[in-house]
Amino acid sequence: MTPEPESTRPWLSIKRLILIILTALVGLVVVQSLLSSWKEPQVASRLQLYQTDLLLEGSTWQGEGLPTDQWPRLREGLVGKDPVATAQKQYEEVRQQAAEGLAEGRSLKAEAAAPSSNSLADEANAGKPLTRRLQTALTQQELLINRLDVRLGLMEAYQGKPEAAIARWQQVRDSETATASALRTADTLIRLWQDDQAAPGDDAWLQESLDGWFEYRALEKVYEIQAQTEGGPDRLAQLQAQEQATAENQLVKLVLLSTVPALGAVIGLGLLIWLGAQRVLRGSQSVLQHNAGRGWEVPWTAETIWQVLIAGFFFVGQILLPLVLGGLGLGGAGLSSRGKAIFSLVYYLLMAAGSLGVLWWSIRSYKPIPKDMFRIKASRSGLLWGLGGYFVALPLMFGVALLNQKIWQGQGGSNPLLQTVLEEQDGVALLVFFVTAAIAAPLFEEALFRGFLLPSLTRYLSAGWAIALSAFIFAAAHLSLSEVLPLTVLGAILGFVYQRSRNLLSPMVLHSAWNSATMLGLFILGG
Repeated sequence: MTPEPESTRPWLSIKRLILIILTALVGLVVVQSLLSSWKEPQVASRLQLYQTDLLLEGSTWQGEGLPTDQWPRLREGLVGKDPVATAQKQYEEVRQQAAEGLAEGRSLKAEAAAPSSNSLADEANAGKPLTRRLQTALTQQELLINRLDVRLGLMEAYQGKPEAAIARWQQVRDSETATASALRTADTLIRLWQDDQAAPGDDAWLQESLDGWFEYRALEKVYEIQAQTEGGPDRLAQLQAQEQATAENQLVKLVLLSTVPALGAVIGLGLLIWLGAQRVLRGSQSVLQHNAGRGWEVPWTAETIWQVLIAGFFFVGQILLPLVLGGLGLGGAGLSSRGKAIFSLVYYLLMAAGSLGVLWWSIRSYKPIPKDMFRIKASRSGLLWGLGGYFVALPLMFGVALLNQKIWQGQGGSNPLLQTVLEEQDGVALLVFFVTAAIAAPLFEEALFRGFLLPSLTRYLSAGWAIALSAFIFAAAHLSLSEVLPLTVLGAILGFVYQRSRNLLSPMVLHSAWNSATMLGLFILGG
């Protein structure tokens, strides 16, 4: 190796010193973000409850237009024998997880607040993001428990257990952390079921504070109480007719959410079996062995990899950009729905521009770049590798999701964008979020993690180990503990597809398909 000229050595020493400092700073931020996500609730728990709510709403449909002798069996196949009891069990499980997370979070907060023998350490830790995020997570858990208790009470009342329901609502009413809205809702429900008294405006408030099956059950009680007054029976009949129309639509959504992913997973299992059989029968000539073990001709060194990841992606994207935007008074808080969506897209584009800018600056001296680096070619094989990888990923990721849920029990944090999209109702905002997740993210992340990082690692590691390490870094970059395992598996599939296809189009198609399906599922659930 040719030694560095004397004139460049001081600059290299300064650059490495800067990289060491940035690495320490980035390491602190990443570790702190991962630890602070430890007791944050997962969006997966909310998604489960949203689907449970669809099941409840769909279960009330009477099968109008279908043969009366066939509908009971069809209904049982779609929503089960006792959908309300099933839903109650799922709500109870989520509530138990939230209560356990709340107890552990309070214990962590108490430990953090306890004075130590090192007063300087106490001062340094005061007001740290970890403490603030822990408090935010505790508040979220408390609000979730109150919301769950309101709904669990309505399910108990529906099943003929008014005493248990009233006890639930009294817990909410007596809670020191309940919001004014939750308190009023609990008071209203207690009065309806305990005293059989409906006050003017009860129906309007329940329509505002509840939704879906729970709203219909509360309004049904109001109108039953008012049935002896003028207009009472008519309003009850209108409510029941409206519920039937809603239930039919929700049942269609439930079928889509249940059958389409299941069908994709079956296709994926079929592909896995075919690929395995072909590997056994054809050996080195099989599809799985295409480009197996083949790396890339990488001209740059580990220092360039280090520089791009630390200075480009983590420092610019996770530290510098938020500081600059915050200093300019720009942020998502206080913006409208469309404003938040546009801000998320702009932020992501700025992060991508900064990271790719550092990447270009870091490798500019190595031109011409080897021909098979950053290769994107529109081809049939590139598209097939991407789509095939998506279907194969489905059954694997379903299995990983079940394991991950057992490990984290609803904790460990999630991408905040998922919850935002789940609760969003503005069509333009949803379209912008879709563009961010399904187009911007695959283009940038695949260019960085598969286009640059994976090939660069093959200079020092075998192709298999390079795929595994790049997948782990890709997962850790999302800064949520509960996402590390599933995103490592997804990153490994993306890396495998790219290593075999040698075409960035393939992982981009896979990544876009995965994010698009996730977003569409959120749109259906949130709708």
